[in-house]
Amino acid sequence: MKMLVFGHGYSAGFLTPLLRARGWQVLGTTRRDPGRVAAAGAAPIPWPGAESRLRSEIATADAVLVSVAPGPLGDPVLAAFRDDLARARPRWLGYLSTTGVYGDRDGDWVDEDSSLDAAGPRGQARIRAEADWRALADQAGLPLHIFRLAGIYGPGRGPFEKIRNGTARRIVKPGQVFSRIHAEDIAQVLLASIDRPAPGTAYNVCDDDPAPPQDVLAHAADLLGLPPPPEVAFEDAQMTPMARSFYADSKRVSNRRIKRDLGVELRYPDHRSGLAAILAAEAASGGASPHGLRPAPVQDPRHD
Repeated sequence: MKMLVFGHGYSAGFLTPLLRARGWQVLGTTRRDPGRVAAAGAAPIPWPGAESRLRSEIATADAVLVSVAPGPLGDPVLAAFRDDLARARPRWLGYLSTTGVYGDRDGDWVDEDSSLDAAGPRGQARIRAEADWRALADQAGLPLHIFRLAGIYGPGRGPFEKIRNGTARRIVKPGQVFSRIHAEDIAQVLLASIDRPAPGTAYNVCDDDPAPPQDVLAHAADLLGLPPPPEVAFEDAQMTPMARSFYADSKRVSNRRIKRDLGVELRYPDHRSGLAAILAAEAASGGASPHGLRPAPVQDPRHD
């Protein structure tokens, strides 16, 4: 069996070892980091730059995963390979979207049947991308599955380094809550879907416990035996425009469908278990990130 991943980044780095353990061949596109793709166990393909090879791989792939964000002109994978995908016959096709498509709900719950009400440009772009993929799937009979990911965290993407070096801040916006998901749980959800395909289905991929970001940081500091980072009011916080934009949305995301339909039992059902696992992995590896992943700065406040 062969999996082709468009945009083999952080999340795919956790799925690839699971597929390889089953004997799958995994190929992943990358713009500039083939070593990272290879370290996860996938064969790197430069893209842009290897369009002819990718057309051939699309034609023979048993499964295709798309983990590329839409750009100003729409989804880049569709722009480059729509006709090739329309002729392909994979057994499974997955598109990684975001829970940002639901927009702001003032802390209320959403599920997969909730309306897609994103107001910001990134959320609206994701809504359009989902619709474009659905249109192609309907036209060509492709087995599309959409996965709406909450804020991703995991090894190399946790808050501990910022807390240790004193740069972490607990940004407080009253009533703000985010849903999160550990990268290992993303991988097991995708694997469960490959085992139980249900074309046309969308899944929320998140843990059981939406929480305010300041509570997550306080717990991480407690795990380190350090005082909680200082609080900063949202209005006074110095943040990148992207980080600030996440605070425009406050909602709790239901994960009932992945449990009911896919039989998923989360390894990390809340940030407390997930953070403890990251810290234990750091200690066991002497501070190096597992899966060949290098620690990366976190831009999404839902992650830390």
